[in-house]
Amino acid sequence: MFRLLTLVAIQTIFLSGGQVLLKLAMARLPKFSWTWNYFKAVATDWWFAACGLSFGVATVLWLYILKHFPFHQAYPLTAMGYIFGMLAAIVVFGESVPLARWIGVALIVLGCMFIMR
Repeated sequence: MFRLLTLVAIQTIFLSGGQVLLKLAMARLPKFSWTWNYFKAVATDWWFAACGLSFGVATVLWLYILKHFPFHQAYPLTAMGYIFGMLAAIVVFGESVPLARWIGVALIVLGCMFIMR
């Protein structure tokens, strides 16, 4: 069980990291438009490339997890992504997260722990 928890934690860190990198990339890119110049800017943005790499690593890890562990055990653990997302909001983006949201995340994680039993 510890091995599964570790793998899913790493996978959700990469998945959350990809979301953070995507937000950073979108902040740097020009306003969205259906033009060649816009998509050229997207294709040459290093933050966007790092986002894709992070999502790719998360996907490969998830494929491994799905192959070697029961889905009913693995999937609920992906709720750790909520924790990592909230931490990224604070650390990377300097956002303040109200107590009510932390309580909500705690309830989600607690519910997943019940599902795992």
